[in-house]
Amino acid sequence: MFNWFEQRLDPYPADAPAMPPRGLWRFILHYARGAEIYMLGLAGCAATIAVVEVVLFGYLGELVNRLAETDPAGFWQLEGRRLLLMGAVLVIGLPLLQVIFSLLMHQTLMGNLPQRIRWQAHRYLLRQSMSYFQDEFAGRIATKLMQTALAVREVAMKFVDVLTYVGVYFIGALVLAASLDGWLALPFLLWGIGYGLLLWWLIPRIGRISEAQADARAVMTGRVVDSYTNISTVKLFSHSSREEAYVRESMDGFLRTVHIQMRLASIQNITLSTLNSVLAFAVTGLGLWLWMQGQITVGAVAIAVPLALRLGNMSHWIMWEFAGLFENIGTVRDGIGSLSLPRMVIDAGDARGLRAGGGGVEFDRVTFRYGGVARPGRGAVLDDLSLKIAPGERIGLVGRSGAGKSTLVNLMLRFHDLETGRILIDGQDIAGVTQESLRAAIGVVTQDTSLLHRSIRDNIAYGRPDASEAEIMRAAEMAEAAEFITGLTDSQGRQGLDVHVGERGVKLSGGQRQRIAIARVLLKDAPILVLDEATSALDSEVEAAIQSQLARLMQGKTVIAIAHRLSTIAQMDRLVVMEAGRIVEQGTHHELLARGGIYAGLWARQSGGFLEAE
Repeated sequence: MFNWFEQRLDPYPADAPAMPPRGLWRFILHYARGAEIYMLGLAGCAATIAVVEVVLFGYLGELVNRLAETDPAGFWQLEGRRLLLMGAVLVIGLPLLQVIFSLLMHQTLMGNLPQRIRWQAHRYLLRQSMSYFQDEFAGRIATKLMQTALAVREVAMKFVDVLTYVGVYFIGALVLAASLDGWLALPFLLWGIGYGLLLWWLIPRIGRISEAQADARAVMTGRVVDSYTNISTVKLFSHSSREEAYVRESMDGFLRTVHIQMRLASIQNITLSTLNSVLAFAVTGLGLWLWMQGQITVGAVAIAVPLALRLGNMSHWIMWEFAGLFENIGTVRDGIGSLSLPRMVIDAGDARGLRAGGGGVEFDRVTFRYGGVARPGRGAVLDDLSLKIAPGERIGLVGRSGAGKSTLVNLMLRFHDLETGRILIDGQDIAGVTQESLRAAIGVVTQDTSLLHRSIRDNIAYGRPDASEAEIMRAAEMAEAAEFITGLTDSQGRQGLDVHVGERGVKLSGGQRQRIAIARVLLKDAPILVLDEATSALDSEVEAAIQSQLARLMQGKTVIAIAHRLSTIAQMDRLVVMEAGRIVEQGTHHELLARGGIYAGLWARQSGGFLEAE
């Protein structure tokens, strides 16, 4: 039975992830899609349970009157059938409704719905543009994802559950009291008005502070995660105290929101307790007075007083549910600001897969500015740049930091869209092909190597997940990594390829991480190879060994290499010298030295094999 209800809602829908709407209710409905029928079932059960409870209260008053008016001998004959019916409703009907209600809530919705939201939101975020992740803490994004998923579930379910139950119950109680005597309904009506005014004043304030609290919590988590992620830097610079102050600032901001929230909670409890006491007193006093005047029966008093006490007891639960509802609304609103953002780079509607051949690349009058706007004192990062790279040609990009070398590569990978111009690969405009197929055709090794917190096998096989063990080891050997891999052991006793490398690969040295990254790209075997300071973290002996393997890897591939150490790219087929977003020189190493221009000056001014700063 549990399994059947758990299988009703698919937690991993296969639909393509789409940008969620920015409006609160449209956002909630977007993520509740597919669960509507079960939420309606939940609302139907809640409404029916409320009606049954009010009917039972009403029957209780009639039963008291029957007991007062009928002698014991004739009671069963007069009331037995109705008593059995109400007993069946109480013992069978109400528990059965609760069973269905509980199964829908706990088995179908409570676990599956937030998982469904996390899955859809995560898939959308994975396809977000690079600039999105460059502008945010990873820990902050993860926190927003997790807490927003739970908040959407709570808002959706509280609306269909609590609001339905409370609305039906209160209206039923009011109607029941009015049916006994119009004056007896007056305390319930006034209590309802007072309760509504309290909600009207309190709930929006809870919503606003909850939104601020959700953001403060995400900032606090982001700062804590940032400290842990960069713990080696913190320790190297002896900045533990500074990090404490940095995190405490965010904790203080979070604590201020908690204090405001708790003040509102105290106001709620004090005011609500007063309202409930007045309701119980008024109903009891008015009921007794009306009975003494002969206007109502004992049964009416027996209904009204317990009903007032029941509403009073429920009111605290209702208030906390409403407070929780608007607290979660605040969290959802905060999450919308991070999750409902458009992708800056999207595939064209008719995008097709890239048909990679020899790997020819052409930059045709490319202009690009970050943000699309020139910054004060600076023009375009790339300015009307044209460059044609023949299939299988190996070029080296040369220039000081900020010349635009890495930007050129990032544009080829389509991490950003061009301002003007176009980039062609094998004659196909990359703006018209899918990003997945484009990046599958390009292998990249960067200076800042980041490994996944998984095994070495998984990290190397990330280049080609279907690779065999022999192919993985062959790639490791070509990257001069096999020897150190076989000697590794981690804290769990795993050895060799099974060793886990830690977050971002922190358990390995910089040179070891770089060799794993090179092995990953070797295994990928893409027709275009980008080496962005690929051997900068290696010592000279290991670099020399890998260079010989890279030379073999480059055979038949189009290669774009970036290096400040000019000796590592001097043997390329062509060197392209960049300055301020433009190409200022091209030629072989010897041709450029003979020309005596910018490249010759850079070569002459190298210290220790690196370009000097300006």
